[in-house]
Amino acid sequence: MPKDSAVDLTRLPRHVAIIMDGNGRWAEKRHEPRLFGHKAGAKSVRDIVEAARELGIQVLTLYAFSSENWNRPVQEVSGLMTILKKFLVSELSRMQQNGIRLSCIGEMEKLPRGVRETLLDSISKTSSNTEMILNLALSYGSRDEITRAVRLLAEECATGRMKTSEITIDQVNSSLYTAGLPDPDLLIRTGGEARLSNFLLWQLSYAEIYFTDVMWPDFRKEIFLKAIANFQKRERRYGRTGAQLQKSH
Repeated sequence: MPKDSAVDLTRLPRHVAIIMDGNGRWAEKRHEPRLFGHKAGAKSVRDIVEAARELGIQVLTLYAFSSENWNRPVQEVSGLMTILKKFLVSELSRMQQNGIRLSCIGEMEKLPRGVRETLLDSISKTSSNTEMILNLALSYGSRDEITRAVRLLAEECATGRMKTSEITIDQVNSSLYTAGLPDPDLLIRTGGEARLSNFLLWQLSYAEIYFTDVMWPDFRKEIFLKAIANFQKRERRYGRTGAQLQKSH
């Protein structure tokens, strides 16, 4: 990390989540097909994963493909799946070298078989890595995730293994795809939009949010560091007052 970096390495967010938005619009502005933007966006993924690993971020979650994205034109979806598969193959050795463990949240069963097999292979081969978790949200929708968690808890109650009075926040947490991961401390959304787009609605309850107009293919390490530095200027009160926080320090 450069000495002049504004980032305090002692106060890093444990978990950073990113909505990687703007690939298609970036390409359209250049009079190129949308897949041209998605291919360019893969380079940003590589750069940001490397930067997060270098910083010491514990978990990086990337919103790679939403459950709603299946509604896009067939050609674009097919192209995205091809890009994803090529990325997984090309990055496996780099993940191994850097101790990065790959994980995935979402309905993996909906992915094309070749993509799913490649994904599961990468997850298996990196399972013992401990330096950072790269968590890909694929075929993911937060409402679907929460509905799935409710269904799992309802089944526990219906079979008598749990009472409704025993359902707690921790029980819900353990029923989500993200069970075992810390909630995101920082959400970054690129591309100039300012919405959550059905992403980690439960988990982002107390996350700091950083919006930038920069399109994802132009999002690189220096902008990532700027977002981290901005996060470190925030006062995270969790419902308390600033005065209470001062007393606790």
